[in-house]
Amino acid sequence: MEIKANAKYVRMSPRKVRLVVDAVRGMEVGKALDQLRFIKKLAAKPVVKLINSAIANAVNNFELDKDNLYVKEIRVDDGPTAHRWMPRAYGRATPIRKRSSHISVVLAEIKDSGVKEPKKQKIEAPVKLASEEGEKAIKQESKKTEKSEKDGEAKKITKEAAAEKGKKIVDPRMEGRGGHAKIEGKSHKGFADKVFRRKSG
Repeated sequence: MEIKANAKYVRMSPRKVRLVVDAVRGMEVGKALDQLRFIKKLAAKPVVKLINSAIANAVNNFELDKDNLYVKEIRVDDGPTAHRWMPRAYGRATPIRKRSSHISVVLAEIKDSGVKEPKKQKIEAPVKLASEEGEKAIKQESKKTEKSEKDGEAKKITKEAAAEKGKKIVDPRMEGRGGHAKIEGKSHKGFADKVFRRKSG
């Protein structure tokens, strides 16, 4: 049984990561992690993270024993290179290549346990679907609520219209000459006849 894990776009050059990877190829998982813990290279961190990810895949997805695994294959490939420029003397520009790498690891069993497929995970719906009768009842209730809301709005509008009848509309801005303008009127078919009158004096 083989378990795979990948780490892509690691911001280190493949040449530097290969120095670390070559030290643990073919080792048992526990020994490999111990070896990486004492390597004084920055590239050891992403490699440790990747091996731990592969171990988690083996334990959770395939129910394999952690102590029965070893690093069968570990490979570092070139990722995309970012091109930058550095100003130098006499107006020159020299290139800077910021390289990245893709690391892939394959773990295998020391003693074959016979597991070939991942365990089946039970997927349950978070909410149980209602029956057809229940759905119909819900739709009818929603329609009733919509009707009641519409009726309530219509009543409010009629009350407001009745209250507005016979009201005197006063211009709050007082924009007439000398601030004496007023708007007065009576309701006429829903509209107010606006008459502007000036106060004398």
